[in-house]
Amino acid sequence: MPKQKTHSGAAKRFSVKKSGKVKRSQMNKNHILTKKTTKRTRSLRGPAYVDKAQEKTIKQMLPY
Repeated sequence: MPKQKTHSGAAKRFSVKKSGKVKRSQMNKNHILTKKTTKRTRSLRGPAYVDKAQEKTIKQMLPY
């Protein structure tokens, strides 16, 4: 059976850590930041992890 190709869109957005968790970036941090509070933008800096329900699907898109 041939190798499965990596989903390029998913590869740009997600990364699988050693623990098996899938790391993602926070949304609402790209533009129109002037109306968002400083507290809100600071909290969006930290890492976020994908929910267990979506983890399996994303790992299939990233076969490495």
